[in-house]
Amino acid sequence: MDRAPSSRFISHEAGSSAPRGEIDGVRVVPLKRIPDERGTILHMLRRSDGHFLGFGEVYFSTIYAGVIKGWHKHREMTLNYAVPVGRLKLVIYDDRPQSPTHGIIQEVFLGPDNYSLVQIPPGLWNGFKGMSRLALLANCCTHVHDPSLTTRLSPFHPSIPYNWEVRHA
Repeated sequence: MDRAPSSRFISHEAGSSAPRGEIDGVRVVPLKRIPDERGTILHMLRRSDGHFLGFGEVYFSTIYAGVIKGWHKHREMTLNYAVPVGRLKLVIYDDRPQSPTHGIIQEVFLGPDNYSLVQIPPGLWNGFKGMSRLALLANCCTHVHDPSLTTRLSPFHPSIPYNWEVRHA
């Protein structure tokens, strides 16, 4: 994988021994699932959760297998992502000049084997790639979406040192 020499790379999968939340301000919070013979209740975010910061809106995004959505960065909004259906790879990049984790790329694989909430503070690039026929990303964000406060780049933009291809080893 091609990366700029100054970038550090962290990957998180279910069962990984790597610490969670490697990028400053990013939280990966395992979520509760309550299965029974009727189906499963999937928790996401409660006002009483210690990591709850506020409510702006909830929206859902579907992602097909192999499709990449990103890059985007929000100036004010904190994102709270969960994937209740399917599987995807979420990638976060820290290019904040004063950040102690400047240059880190963090991958989080979300789906049935890692049902977690990923909280992404403002100022971080993020994108995601579908890894199942269909994935559903839920976002309970802290602000109503304002396109004028969002910056977007192509998934292959050279300013973000990440290669979306599958790594075989």
